[in-house]
Amino acid sequence: MKKTILAAAAATLLAGCASMGDSGPRAVAQLLPTRGNSVTGTVTFAQRSSGVLVTVNVSGLKPGTEHGFHVHEKGDCSSGDGMSAGGHFNPFAKPHGGHPSMNRHAGDMPNLRADANGNASAAVDLDLLTVTDGPASVVGRAVIVHVQPDDYRSQPVGNAGARMACGVVRRA
Repeated sequence: MKKTILAAAAATLLAGCASMGDSGPRAVAQLLPTRGNSVTGTVTFAQRSSGVLVTVNVSGLKPGTEHGFHVHEKGDCSSGDGMSAGGHFNPFAKPHGGHPSMNRHAGDMPNLRADANGNASAAVDLDLLTVTDGPASVVGRAVIVHVQPDDYRSQPVGNAGARMACGVVRRA
């Protein structure tokens, strides 16, 4: 009986690991601070059969704070304030909203929460983005970390405030 339970548990674990190992296209954004900020990090986008797995690691945030986190339309972080990245990536002309609602911008992602050391890490599955070519491709876009949390209601961008970090998404 114990061997049967262990075998079933092992099979379930291996199946879960196999689905995590989808080896589709990947893209990465290196977050750099905007003028007057110190936020840095890495955002990885991995195409999977069910959508895109976004993995983020950010440092330099004020401890215990929450921050809006979005894909923006232009892969341009050249301005000192991050405004060159344009608005939220919205290829399907939807209103701004919270994840996991289907009625949201493709670039709307959950807020990041900094720990006691000012670091934030998260992994989220997104169903409206792709890493492959097409209108919903994240490649060539920018990722922004905002000063304030996204309220998921205010149009068109959730009242998340200034941009603390910006990174251009490039194929890995």
